[in-house]
Amino acid sequence: MSRRVLDFHVHVLRYDRIEAGVKNLLEKAYPGKVKELLDQYSTPEQLTALLDEAGVERAVLLAEYSPGVTCVVTNEEVAEICRQAPRYLPFANINPHFLADPVKELEHVVEDLGCHGVKLLPSYQNWHPLDSRMYRLYDAAQAMGIPMHFHIGSSVFPGTRMKYADPLWLDDIAVDFPRLTLIMAHSGRGFWYDRAFFLARLHDNIYMEISGLPPKNLLKYFPEFERNADKIIFGSDWPSTGPIQETVQGILALPISEQSKEKILWKNGARVLGLE
Repeated sequence: MSRRVLDFHVHVLRYDRIEAGVKNLLEKAYPGKVKELLDQYSTPEQLTALLDEAGVERAVLLAEYSPGVTCVVTNEEVAEICRQAPRYLPFANINPHFLADPVKELEHVVEDLGCHGVKLLPSYQNWHPLDSRMYRLYDAAQAMGIPMHFHIGSSVFPGTRMKYADPLWLDDIAVDFPRLTLIMAHSGRGFWYDRAFFLARLHDNIYMEISGLPPKNLLKYFPEFERNADKIIFGSDWPSTGPIQETVQGILALPISEQSKEKILWKNGARVLGLE
């Protein structure tokens, strides 16, 4: 059968704007070749070739504004790449420390830049998910039908404050904004796997996104993995996890049904993004 793949977690990185922690992580995956790799995939055409090789039909490209911790990739840069290559779907980043009005920024990235969602990084940007400023943002996003994609789980980058990446904070948000789609990137990576899995089963509007998790370990992290097949979304976290095609093949090798693989690799993400 033909296999459709939607990668919900692709980074666009510039070597001169990534922090030392990110460079160190990438150096482990691509020894001595990090700058060459990032330069090689710096245009829409080059990214398209990368996705074609991996068999990825659509991909979410993520902006990020976390100076001093990870990197700076602006909303405008990501939106421009996606404008040139419609197979990509831009997700903006909103950092409340650098904005007078997060709601106004949401309106700008959606209406002017065409972003399909927002990636939120509380643990890199040092803000609490239940911050009142962000509650206004969630309310506006719910009204606009815009999904919120949270970094949920551990990270090795210096300056990260992991207490803000606990999936439990999303319980309040899911209850207070029942029509707001919440996506947990990394699904509680490290020591919150059970909490993330439970919340995705409990709340209709919470999804697990499995970027950064080795496929061969998924059934160890989530012993009842397939029970949640309707709420799990594929993401590669490229480039930090190596070749995308190897990650896709890892999902295909799992001892779960073909229907579940299809949901994880395409259908669930496509439903969230309104692609089908």
